[in-house]
Amino acid sequence: MNRGVRRLRLFDGRDDYELFIRCLLRSLERESIRLYAFCVMPNHFHLVLGPEHDGQLARFMQILTGSHSHAWHRAHQAAGGGALYRGRYHACPVQTDVHFLTVCRYVERNALRAGLVKRAEAWPWGSASRYCNDCNAVPLSTWPILQPSEWLTALNTGEARAEVADIRRCTSRGLPLGDRDWQALAIRDLALQSKVRPRGRPRSSSEKPVGWLFT
Repeated sequence: MNRGVRRLRLFDGRDDYELFIRCLLRSLERESIRLYAFCVMPNHFHLVLGPEHDGQLARFMQILTGSHSHAWHRAHQAAGGGALYRGRYHACPVQTDVHFLTVCRYVERNALRAGLVKRAEAWPWGSASRYCNDCNAVPLSTWPILQPSEWLTALNTGEARAEVADIRRCTSRGLPLGDRDWQALAIRDLALQSKVRPRGRPRSSSEKPVGWLFT
């Protein structure tokens, strides 16, 4: 995900949303990464992506945010107006199991959670809109696991606060989202040790070890 600098409202009407969608489509043509779900909100966006090789995610996000920033400044006659996004995107690896479904549900529920629509599929600027007369023009990749048959019902049913908090924490810190064993493997294989910090104040040598901020 990424957000407008100083929480700038990036999308203030249909033209702004359509501009981002065009940039997203062109970026997918230039860097063919798998896109599983997305949602564009007034001041930020979420993407669930499946990179196929090292460096692909970074290249795709550079293309997307760079092209959108240029197009946005041109459309708003704000050339030279400074950065559009607050900095580098936030991302977290996700285990391909129920955690993947949880993340996709979180992303596709964004507009509903924010009170912008009464049903998730009614928001035209996200992948949930594919259930609304198939009006989503962005091509989505086949999910790596089977989508539940009652997915639309799941989207429109409230989720647990703990799930939302866990996703936000992992995304903001770049931590893997999954069960504990998978998290440990992902941290090792992706060299994410620097993102893991013990909770609380530094302990003295006489104190017992504290837990790691995983869950």
